[in-house]
Amino acid sequence: MKIQDLTVSERIMLAEALWNSVAGQDSQIELTENQKRELDLRMANFEVDRDTGSSWAEVKKRLTSKK
Repeated sequence: MKIQDLTVSERIMLAEALWNSVAGQDSQIELTENQKRELDLRMANFEVDRDTGSSWAEVKKRLTSKK
């Protein structure tokens, strides 16, 4: 069976089942060294200027607003 043969509803249920099987585990997803460096850089920049960046509310508004 191919995933494309499933209905949209069935594919959504499959995606939920996959997500729940991962989210339910106690293990953490390991970051790559590049991801760790990027997070360290962003944290250092934030420590220098705490006004840098956007709040979650601002980001959400930009993401959900129609252009």
